Amino acid sequence: QVQLVESGGGLVQPGGSLRLSCAASGSILRPYVMGWYRQAPGKQRELVADITAGDGTNYADSVKGRFTISRDNAKKMVSLQMNSLKPEDTAIYYCNLRHPGVTLNYWGQGTQVTVSS
Repeated sequence: QVQLVESGGGLVQPGGSLRLSCAASGSILRPYVMGWYRQAPGKQRELVADITAGDGTNYADSVKGRFTISRDNAKKMVSLQMNSLKPEDTAIYYCNLRHPGVTLNYWGQGTQVTVSS
């Protein structure tokens, strides 16, 4: 069983920064993609960014140039550095792990990010 545990959410003012981290544990087959999704109240869950085992990255247009995703394969961790945060970035952020070509996703419990003055 794969478990994902997020940390690093919180309250920040517009223009500020936060760093989210996610640690994976359990029996994880390779290769796998790790990423971050978010869900704001009344909206669907959306991809923020993901990263492949070979460090290929994919970002939502709304966060390009502001967010950076990275991973540490040895520690089975993925991080999301969020800069220049905007109120519209407010959401619950979920860590995700999936295997390419397989319809199976693992999710963390979510961490709240609130951007407000």
